Amino acid sequence: MHAKTDSEVTSLSASSPTRSPRRPAYFVQSPSRDSHDGEKTATSFHSTPVLTSPMGSPPHSHSSSSRFSKINGSKRKGHAGEKQFAMIEEEGLLDDGDREQEPLPRRCYVLAFIVGFSLLFAFFSLILYAAAKPQKPKISVKSITFEQLKVQAGQDAGGIGTDMITMNATLRMLYRNTGTFFGVHVTSSPIDLSFSQITIGSGSIKKFYQSRKSQRTVVVNLLGDKIPLYGSGSTLVPPPPPAPIPKPKKKKGPIVIVEPPAPPAPVPMRLNFTVRSRAYVLGKLVQPKFYKRIVCLINFEHKKLSKHIPITNNCTVTSI
Repeated sequence: MHAKTDSEVTSLSASSPTRSPRRPAYFVQSPSRDSHDGEKTATSFHSTPVLTSPMGSPPHSHSSSSRFSKINGSKRKGHAGEKQFAMIEEEGLLDDGDREQEPLPRRCYVLAFIVGFSLLFAFFSLILYAAAKPQKPKISVKSITFEQLKVQAGQDAGGIGTDMITMNATLRMLYRNTGTFFGVHVTSSPIDLSFSQITIGSGSIKKFYQSRKSQRTVVVNLLGDKIPLYGSGSTLVPPPPPAPIPKPKKKKGPIVIVEPPAPPAPVPMRLNFTVRSRAYVLGKLVQPKFYKRIVCLINFEHKKLSKHIPITNNCTVTSI
C-alpha cells in the first residue's frame, strides 16, 4: 500500500472543479506483525482512508467492522437455523416412520372382523335363500266326503224364518315337501266350503312339520251348524224317496208303465283356501315362504252321500 501525498490530493481536487468539494481525509496507520519467524522484522503501515464527518464524528472503520461482524453473525445464525430446521425435519420424518410402524388399535381389528363376517354371512344367506326358493312344496287335493248334509226349517239370529243347513265333510289332500336340505312348517287359512256365495262349512289345517323329501296325507274336517240359507237351499233339500210302483192288474186293455222321477241335478259348491309353508333354512334368519292358493269346484249329489268324491281334476293350485 502506498500512502497518498498532498500533491496528489491537490491535483485531484483541481482536476474536478465542477464536483462538490470532498471532505478532508485522514489516514490511520496500524502496525502489522509477521508471524513467520517469530520476530519483529519490519514495521508496516496499513493506511485506510476514512472520510471525516462534518460534525467531527469518529471514523467509520468501527461501523464497517461491526457490519461485517453482523453479516457474519447473521450467516452463522442462518446456518445454525438451517441445521436446526434440518434436525427438526429429520426428527419429524423419524417420528412419521415410527408412527407408520405402530400397530393398529385392537378396536380396528374387531370392527374389521365384524364387518367382514357380516358380509360373508349375508352372502352365504343369500345363496341358501336362492337355493331353497325353487324347491316349492307340491299339494294335491284328492277327495271330499260328505258324511252329513241336512236342511231343515229354522230361524236366524234376527228371528227370521228360513232354511238352515247342518253339514259335516272330510277333505283329503296330499302334501309333499320337495326340499332337499330343509323341512317346512305348514298351516293354512280357513278352508271355506260355499254354496251360492254362502259359506256352509269351514275348517283349517292343523299345524304340522314336514321333513325334507317326504310327504303325508292331510285330513281336514269341514263343519257347518245351522247355517241360514235365506231361500237358496231348495236344491240342497234331498228329494223324497220314490214311491213304490204298483203292479199292473191283469185286465184287458193297454198296459200303463210308470217311470220313476228324474234324479235331482248336482249341486255346485266351491272350496277355497290357502296353504302356508315356511322353511327354516338357517334358523330364523333365512325363512323362505311358500304360499299355495287352492280353488276346487265340487258337484255334490245326494246319492253320493258318505262316499268319496274325487276332485283332483277340479282343483287349481296357484303359487302366490
